[in-house]
Amino acid sequence: MSFTVPDIAWAQLTPVLIVLGAAVVGVLVEALVPRRVRRVVQLTLTLVALAGAVVAVAALWNGVADTGGTDVLGGSLLVDGPTLVLWATTAVLALLAVLVIADRTATGEDAFAPQGAAVPGSGYEEAARAAGLEQTEVYPLVLFATGGMLIFPATGDLLTLFVALEVLSLPLYLLTGLSRRRRLLSQEASMKYFLLGSFASALLLFGIALLYGFSGSLRYAEIADAVRTVSGMDGLLLAGSLLVLAGLLFKVGAVPFHSWTPDVYQGAPTPITGFMAACTKVAAFGALVRVFYTVVPDLRWDLEPVMWTVAIATMAVGTVVALVQTDVKRVLAYSSIAHAGFVLTGVVALVQSGITAVLFYLLAYGAATVGAFGIVSLVRERGAVRSGAGARVPALASAGASAGATGGASAGSTVDVVGTGAGADRADAVAATDGEEPPVEAEGPILGEATHLSQWAGLGRTNPVLATTFALFLLSFAGIPLTAGFTGKFAVFSAAVEGGAWPLAVVGVVASAAAAFFYVRIIVLMFFTSPHGGPRDDADDEARPGAVVVASQGFAVVAIGACAVLTVLLGVLPGPVLDAVAGVAQLLP
Repeated sequence: MSFTVPDIAWAQLTPVLIVLGAAVVGVLVEALVPRRVRRVVQLTLTLVALAGAVVAVAALWNGVADTGGTDVLGGSLLVDGPTLVLWATTAVLALLAVLVIADRTATGEDAFAPQGAAVPGSGYEEAARAAGLEQTEVYPLVLFATGGMLIFPATGDLLTLFVALEVLSLPLYLLTGLSRRRRLLSQEASMKYFLLGSFASALLLFGIALLYGFSGSLRYAEIADAVRTVSGMDGLLLAGSLLVLAGLLFKVGAVPFHSWTPDVYQGAPTPITGFMAACTKVAAFGALVRVFYTVVPDLRWDLEPVMWTVAIATMAVGTVVALVQTDVKRVLAYSSIAHAGFVLTGVVALVQSGITAVLFYLLAYGAATVGAFGIVSLVRERGAVRSGAGARVPALASAGASAGATGGASAGSTVDVVGTGAGADRADAVAATDGEEPPVEAEGPILGEATHLSQWAGLGRTNPVLATTFALFLLSFAGIPLTAGFTGKFAVFSAAVEGGAWPLAVVGVVASAAAAFFYVRIIVLMFFTSPHGGPRDDADDEARPGAVVVASQGFAVVAIGACAVLTVLLGVLPGPVLDAVAGVAQLLP
């Protein structure tokens, strides 16, 4: 008996190997590099790895364009044109997202808790904050997640698909719970994401088992061949296909598997939200397109009613529920759900142009998403302070600890913030003690992100450049002409019409028109509303802290600027990108 050494095309795996190799090195950096230089080393390693992945994709492009691609590891990975487009999109968006993740504001703080395992509001957490600890483990976690995202859409068998899903998901579960402020909300979001993600993974695994029982294989090509034969086990095939699609639809945030999206987007650190919203959608839709186009295209008449229903419900729910949101991160979360429905119209089309349209849409949407969440991370609360109040009421210091756990002042702080629960209570106590109102200073401390829509009122007057850039991203989400979003929507709706799914295109156009309302509402709020004239709801019993755009190290500004340039170029000159994508948009069987 002789052993045959497998012939592995390592060069085709270069982008994945660079990212995952850097992630492993990042773990060693955490263990061996001194703390004072660890952040610089990790950031440099991460940026170089992602840039190297982009360069590696560019080096592979011509060869794949000429040959149509190749299978690697015996068909476990398929490196074809769509794979390269998805790899390049994921790497570029991850690179931009890392710039936002690495940014520090004028306060010297990043978006992550000093100790993720610390109990919110505890003395241990306050000691870690006072010691200046920081979570540099974020960088290898991001690289591991990115590596999983690169593998996920390139898989050629269901087992590798499941492994890639776990590799990209587990780091995201951890990253979601590491927010510096509103720690309890962040940990709650992490737990919800983990539990619902685990259920979705179980559904996917159960579907894989049923498809294996039907076909006797885990390879996409062999399952597709089995679908074309009459075997008398159609029940296994349909049930397995629906469960696999359910697991993939969960990752894209489609209805009815969307319930995790708004809570996780709101609770996660905002830079991670941008990374997750952009890159996870790219990877998940890439995997969904490959499964739907290569594994079960012959089940079109059986699966089409389900996919049509999901697409329509996703567009409707995402649009309607976003209309009543008062938190900007939740607005963007439901916007993300609506966009998942728009992309699904291109997937359901089952025509060649649908692949090109989906790939372009993912790039356009991802660029606007990273930029939008980057801007959200820079808009912070600034409350007025009552000087000396905390010093004269030491018995109320425990209220400061509570506020520190939920996004207010640090534990034991002697600063009273007007408009926050703890600070207002202490100010009332001081007023009752002294019989007069303490003086109010002109500026207070910079707190957490100002995510309530009322706090964005007048932002266009105080910071017109940032507000204009945010408006550009919102207009792209709305699909206004001369933005990337318009080109992407036109492409997917045209593909749907070509594939006979014109009712989905009609619903998509109506949903886009309705969605424009809540995007324009934010623009009106920023440019045509006074800073104290924003919308109020029943929860606004007291004035909220004012909003201010904080200065930063500049990493986020670079990322936001790059995303804005991409959004404009893909809207004004989409031809070269569409032609390049269309030239390689051929899936390997």
